[in-house]
Amino acid sequence: MNKKLIPISMIFFLLAGCAMFAPPPLPAQSEPVAQAVSANVISDPTAEQQPVAEQQLSAETSATIPNMTGFTLTSPDVVDGGRLPAEYTCDGASSTLALNWSGAPTNTQGYAVIMHHIPGPGDSHWYWVVYNIPADVTSLAKNVSGIGTLGTNSVNDRNEYAPPCSKGPGDKEYIYTVYALSAQPQITTSPVNRAALLDGIKDITLASAELHVVYARP
Repeated sequence: MNKKLIPISMIFFLLAGCAMFAPPPLPAQSEPVAQAVSANVISDPTAEQQPVAEQQLSAETSATIPNMTGFTLTSPDVVDGGRLPAEYTCDGASSTLALNWSGAPTNTQGYAVIMHHIPGPGDSHWYWVVYNIPADVTSLAKNVSGIGTLGTNSVNDRNEYAPPCSKGPGDKEYIYTVYALSAQPQITTSPVNRAALLDGIKDITLASAELHVVYARP
């Protein structure tokens, strides 16, 4: 009887010892849960990708918003700071330069254009004075006529364009200026030279833009 019970008790003892020294089982759900959370963070389109989308939208919006204060004056025949072709001077055909402007304030009611040159301190010459230009006109063609009202020039005091014909060697700078006006000027003095026009538009000028050119007589 005792010989049969001893092997059975030893079996129970061995099983109990194995259970005591066996490592505890790992949590079955811990690793899959961590992986699932990590996957949700990466793939969630509203998490890390949202700021990128907002930056792209902001950049696209900025690119399509016009610069309302950027009033500019350009010419198809000369760049700002460039050399005026002889055709527009007394050494050529004495043509008027083609001009384009853009970006005027929305409440602009008309424009005026002046071309002048400052030979020295306290002195100025002017060659082209045009005012009463309608608000829907944003360019003057080469040798333009029939648009606006001509003022006088300082070369012959006539109501016409006088091409630059400055004496002396070296480059001379000439400045084209367009003025955006809140109303058409009411000028009662005569003749309408550069000073008279500037005085007549000083309180109605919304913005102005310049184009600078240089010329040296041969």
